[in-house]
Amino acid sequence: METPTVSRIALQSGGDGVVDAVLAVDLLTVLLIGLLAYTVLAMTLDREGYLPEWVHVSGPLLTLHTQRGKELLDRMARRKRFWRAWANVGLGITLVVLVLSFLFVVLAAILAVQNPEPQQVTEPRNLVVIPGFNDFLPLSVAPEIVLGLLVGLVVHEGGHGLLCRVEGIEIKSMGLALVSIVPLGAFVEPDEESQRGANRGGRARMFAAGVTNNFLVTVLAFGLLFGPVTGSIAVASGAAIGGSLSDSPADGAGIGSGDRIVAVGGEPVDSGDELRDALANETDRTVTIETADGQERRLERRLLVTGALVDSGVDPGSRITHVEGVRTDTIGEFDRRLAAVGERTTLTIENDSATYDHEIVVGGRVAVRPGGPLSSAGAPSGEDMTVVSIGEHRVRDNEDLGDAIDAQAPDDTVELVAYREGERRTFDVRMGESGGDAYLGVGGYSGVDGLTVDDLGVRYYPADRYLAALGGPGDDQGAVSDSFVGKTFTAVFLPIAGIAGSQSFPFNFAGFTDDVRTFYVVEGPLAFLGEWVFALATALFWIGWVNINLGFFNCIPAFPLDGGHILRTGVESVVSRLPVEQSHLATKAITISVGLTMGLGLVIMVFGPRYLF
Repeated sequence: METPTVSRIALQSGGDGVVDAVLAVDLLTVLLIGLLAYTVLAMTLDREGYLPEWVHVSGPLLTLHTQRGKELLDRMARRKRFWRAWANVGLGITLVVLVLSFLFVVLAAILAVQNPEPQQVTEPRNLVVIPGFNDFLPLSVAPEIVLGLLVGLVVHEGGHGLLCRVEGIEIKSMGLALVSIVPLGAFVEPDEESQRGANRGGRARMFAAGVTNNFLVTVLAFGLLFGPVTGSIAVASGAAIGGSLSDSPADGAGIGSGDRIVAVGGEPVDSGDELRDALANETDRTVTIETADGQERRLERRLLVTGALVDSGVDPGSRITHVEGVRTDTIGEFDRRLAAVGERTTLTIENDSATYDHEIVVGGRVAVRPGGPLSSAGAPSGEDMTVVSIGEHRVRDNEDLGDAIDAQAPDDTVELVAYREGERRTFDVRMGESGGDAYLGVGGYSGVDGLTVDDLGVRYYPADRYLAALGGPGDDQGAVSDSFVGKTFTAVFLPIAGIAGSQSFPFNFAGFTDDVRTFYVVEGPLAFLGEWVFALATALFWIGWVNINLGFFNCIPAFPLDGGHILRTGVESVVSRLPVEQSHLATKAITISVGLTMGLGLVIMVFGPRYLF
């Protein structure tokens, strides 16, 4: 089936969000009080002369200065030609990323103006690298994130220091910047007069060296992660559970995030699909579930909506009690009811406040991709439709949709029947080709007409897909590129996948944490390390993630970031060759304009949807 790249919002039960918000506010209060107390104490100790000379206090910021390490840098800098060649490569990469980051921020700001819908990803709290406060940096991986920061800061500033010595720039001091005991950044402080005496190329290479080293660490960390480390991890048998809805049968039986169901009614199941099939074939509404920890739980099934599109009119956690007026409590009954009805049917929905009838189209909801075969056949690009048939194949949900597409061949012309806003429409579609398979040009959602249902009230965790995304064995369902670059950008996206509403990756991934490890087993070349393989994989994941983000962040063309310095050096070089009087003022005007544009773009991205529009 075509890769489902269009995001679906899988809403959670209402109470969880309230609890999360309260915890976040409490944590923020504690952090602010602690930071204030620390600042007062540090400034008092500094004023009274209790701190050594190499410790400087500036509000909550603590900087540790040292002259140590210069001799090591001088020894390493002897191979000047090698380091200059290395820095030149990095300078080229930095310039490309600099331009792309500028275009990205400008485009994102324009989109924020055109569609001022607040996004959780760009909330101010999620721009701060504080585990437990940031929504996608859990406290459980704080040691790995701090390790990634330390590695990133050391190699970044070490690169600056090394190229200073290569280019003959004196180093005034080096050190570490902290907020309390949290490393905020490292620094190499070049001597200003010596820096001005270096040529433009030398200064540009010096500023690009830190970013270059961050990208190198990313390649090394992800190379190890995508290779032997995840190659030593396999998916454990059973159905991985990512969570359960409040007051669902699973919740009442104590089944939730991190559990793995291995048997139903005494019959083993190896995956989420097998579990669903087993439940569909089980006619008794009361079933016995066995989890990987050996516990057996007996529960009474109810048919619940586990996920829904925003515009579906149904909230997750609602119960489906009837289909076309017939009592329906299990997945098997639901599937059989849908197989017996026509293109439309009525569901009776029950929630905390009401019971009502809700009509759905019995088909697979899709988003039409611009320029694809379905769009070329006249379907509205970028709009949602519910497909009910393709050729001779009846489509009742998105699983049927995938089978119907796979049954076609490239260049086949088929009749496709779909509904949009209640109107039935027919299209003659000439199938395209992608990787040798038929291509329709749609992004898919889950379930029936954008609804996912389950009679346990659980959300399944696609453990094989996450493992495949990191280079291990598993089923990526075409969602992940086989290239190193493709896997790298997927890995960078994974911590916010659930927040972003990803269809392929419905949960945030923070590494092989305790609540995820139960879905995997260790086997392969590093099996002798046992459970330490998971710790190594998580550490490499965050080292790579932090370093690539440090690299991209420092490429932003704004002061005092490296990108701002490189921009000024580049503009100076270009302006000096033009017949322009007062080239210094022209250079200053250009760099300030770019910096202000970046700053305004970032403000609009973060605060615009909430306060400006």
